[in-house]
Amino acid sequence: MGWMTRFLTAAAFLAIGVVFSPETFRSKSEGLHPPMLTTVLKLAHLLCFSTAFGAALWVTFIGGIIMFKNLPRHQFGNLQSKMFPAYFSMVGVCCAVAVGAFGYLHPWKTSTVAEKYQIGFLLAAFAFNLTNLFVFTPMTIEMMKQRHKIEREASIGEEIGWTKNQEVAKKNPKLAAMNKKFGMIHGLSSLANIMSFGSLAVHSWYLADLIIYPPVSGDDVIGYVHTLNSNIEPSRI
Repeated sequence: MGWMTRFLTAAAFLAIGVVFSPETFRSKSEGLHPPMLTTVLKLAHLLCFSTAFGAALWVTFIGGIIMFKNLPRHQFGNLQSKMFPAYFSMVGVCCAVAVGAFGYLHPWKTSTVAEKYQIGFLLAAFAFNLTNLFVFTPMTIEMMKQRHKIEREASIGEEIGWTKNQEVAKKNPKLAAMNKKFGMIHGLSSLANIMSFGSLAVHSWYLADLIIYPPVSGDDVIGYVHTLNSNIEPSRI
């Protein structure tokens, strides 16, 4: 995890630097860039955002629920302990690239209010993922291992679902206390994940609005009016 920590730390500083000081990276304050560079940055933003949003949607609302309902609980927990660090790392990197590309194309000084909000949402998603990766996930995994040890002593944990755990916890104060601690940390981790997903969902709404209603310049409006006038028959004026 050491190399990942260093990589994400560097990505975080780079993304924040691009957002708030784009001139340092030769981004033009008026937001004008060579066509090829603009296309590459837009592609990087779109691919990384869609990867992060899709992964968050699958892990949070589909894959995790299916695994919980079909795998023995200890097996499910061990799988999650391997999957979540990779998941938060991937989403964190994707958010860093997405906000960096967006900030480079939309310099903070000249961006609109809506664009500044989007930079904020992408930074929030990035921050929530880093918090999960470096704070909540290690704590959750450690508490899970401790609870697994207590459950093995009580000969439970190989079943599917929480029924056995809840029954034994009523008679086992040690397990009940561990359940409470685990539930608190796991709840904070889940909240951070949901907040990250919500921030990405807001950005998806922003992108969808641009696809449906792309920005229109004054020249486009004038050209459209001229086209309409040229198509009107004189007899109908």
